Amino acid sequence: MRHSYRPDIPPPPQPYRTQVLDHLGLVAGMCEELGITEVMDQATQQNPAMRIVTAGHAVKAMVLNGLGFVNPQLSLVPHFFQHKPISRLIAPGIQASHLNDDTLGRALETLYDFGVTALYSLLAATAAARLGLTPTFSHLDTTRFHVDGRYNSDKAPDAQVVHITHGSSRDHRPDLNQVRLAWVVEPQAGIPVLMQPLSGNSHDGKAFGQVISDHMAQLRTTCPSAYLVADSALYSADNLPKLAETSLKWITRVPATLTEAQEVLAQAQPETMPSLAEGYRYAVVASSYGGVAQRWVLIYSEQRQAQAQRTVDKQWRRQSDHEVQAFKRLCRTACACEADAHQALAHVVHDVQATFLHDSPICPTPRYGKRGRPGPGAQPDQIVYHIAGALASRVAARQALVDQQRCFILATNELDEAQLPAHEVLDGYQGQAYAERGFRFLKDPQFLASSLYLKKPERVRALLMVMTVCLLVYAALESRIRHALQEHGATFPDQKGKPSQNPTARWVFHYFVGIHVLYIPEPGLLVLNLTEEHQHLLQLLGKRYIWFYR
Repeated sequence: MRHSYRPDIPPPPQPYRTQVLDHLGLVAGMCEELGITEVMDQATQQNPAMRIVTAGHAVKAMVLNGLGFVNPQLSLVPHFFQHKPISRLIAPGIQASHLNDDTLGRALETLYDFGVTALYSLLAATAAARLGLTPTFSHLDTTRFHVDGRYNSDKAPDAQVVHITHGSSRDHRPDLNQVRLAWVVEPQAGIPVLMQPLSGNSHDGKAFGQVISDHMAQLRTTCPSAYLVADSALYSADNLPKLAETSLKWITRVPATLTEAQEVLAQAQPETMPSLAEGYRYAVVASSYGGVAQRWVLIYSEQRQAQAQRTVDKQWRRQSDHEVQAFKRLCRTACACEADAHQALAHVVHDVQATFLHDSPICPTPRYGKRGRPGPGAQPDQIVYHIAGALASRVAARQALVDQQRCFILATNELDEAQLPAHEVLDGYQGQAYAERGFRFLKDPQFLASSLYLKKPERVRALLMVMTVCLLVYAALESRIRHALQEHGATFPDQKGKPSQNPTARWVFHYFVGIHVLYIPEPGLLVLNLTEEHQHLLQLLGKRYIWFYR
């Protein structure tokens, strides 16, 4: 018997349904461990009982979305959570439809109104305390993000609003609007402890000075005993007095373009320097550049041989070509007398650096009044003098430049070498890679926003904070996993199936893909596809993480 379709009769309710959990339980667990929702709602004075989605809930949703690694726009966040156990991941009563772009936009404006740098500092201080971080160093750096849309690039800059405008771009796209982000990262877990959005055309040196003036007091609260580390953009006569006012201890690289630095580098004698670490030698020089007493550590690196060779070869080739062309022009020039030829030759010899005069005879050349070969016994009308000879390369001088290029100078205002030995100065500066690694994470095409698009500059500023919170959660979770494995002598399979105690959080996320929640009438729900490796890791992380997968 055939049954006709009745559109007026609804289909029977489905007793079973599944939702995708994957690695999002780990992310939600770390958000709870760091108290992100509580800190934000308390700081912005939002009561969860008065509204369905608070600013803390919205930020947690954006963090889950950002660390979902599917690269959706904020307008697609409801779609992202459509098949996720959202009441379990965020809060009971919240549905995917509640997380629309208007709700998230208002939450971003709430963050902006409070002050994104101050609010993030509260989160970072709480996170550092709960993770038990006591870093020795903190690393300052900046980066740029492309911003799509029309903003305030044609308006005068406002100190209260980040200025989205064109600026120099390492991506070779100066035609795009940009916004900058400065932050300070601690190296133990790799989490940012301070962030500040900046205008798109700000310069690193001025940006560092601005961060120092505005927010170093907050950094002292989060990392009270840490040395501030930055690249050579921090080292300037303008920034050093600002640093002195904060009483912070710092380490930075001295620009090799400074006259004082060039003098120290030129006098470097690597063969007499004592060993610092494997492949490094050092010497200590006192300095008072910028009116600040400091200790310069001149470091010779054997590992910089290839880079130094390339740099010197490029400079040497350019200088040699310039000197050879100048000498050829001199050889074509006729001098009226031998004294003039000697004077011109002495002037050229004084200026050459990459070469030296191998042979330079001065040859008299007769000139006759008529063209053609002079006849027998003809007397020249004039005698002129030409310089002949050749230039040769200064091999010893070139090698000295290579050795000089293998040297660099690190400066610190910690004058007591017992408190900060030279090898710790080097270790602290090399940790600058932690800040750069975080920027690469934020610029990953699979992340929340490789390119930003929002309606207001204020929301862009707040979204930069949310992106930083994503890195905070990611780095803290990676550190938590590694610490738990090492503490219990346990391992987790790596990409090749071999046991590892240092897996990346991204790989752990990938390993948790395929875990679903099955809702059934009795007993209520089941978590599917949990393996022994999943359960073992959750046991090591603790009850907070087990709850999401039980």
